Amino acid sequence: MKGLERWSACAGPLAVALWILGLVVTNETSDKIPHHPTDAQLLAWVQGSTNSILAGGWLFMLGCVAFLWFAAVLRARLVAAEGGAATFATVAFAGAIAAAAFGMLNAAGDVGAAIDKNSISAATAGTLHNASNAFFVCAELALVPFFLATAVVALHARALPKWWSWLAILIAIVLVIGPIGWVAVIVGLPIWTLGTSWLLVRGGGRTAAAVAPTPA
Repeated sequence: MKGLERWSACAGPLAVALWILGLVVTNETSDKIPHHPTDAQLLAWVQGSTNSILAGGWLFMLGCVAFLWFAAVLRARLVAAEGGAATFATVAFAGAIAAAAFGMLNAAGDVGAAIDKNSISAATAGTLHNASNAFFVCAELALVPFFLATAVVALHARALPKWWSWLAILIAIVLVIGPIGWVAVIVGLPIWTLGTSWLLVRGGGRTAAAVAPTPA
């Protein structure tokens, strides 16, 4: 890794920090939402918590952008290790792009409602808020090819430590299990992102040849 690429790997910790900060800011007022809110109650929450929703949602979406940057740095390492058409590296990056997009959409509904708080109906506010559940599930599934394809390259070409690659496979398995998949998103993804960023920076001196698989 060159200097700029090494600094770019820090986009991973930045993504995690922005995700956490965004959720903290948004959740400052989310306790005002009843357990089973009506559309009217959701609109009232949006109108009374506009600043928190806008700030928290924007920070969270910026975290998704930072994650995409981190994924691009990881892709460069995977491409160098895999060689050839870099099929699995491409699949991993495509999964990261999809997950980042769905992650932004997860927060965008409430942000959009907050921007138009005085002109939208209660039904629209309710629809935008509840749509976040669908986008969360989409992000969860999009992360499956990201983790699996990354693990395939890492195990085959030693782009990452073997034990760390098996952790990626474990996270992918949990993601596929619907009732508990959210744990892999909320806990597994941040931890793996932080750890991988550290591994990329620590191993920054390795060249493509050093991580390339041995020809048969």
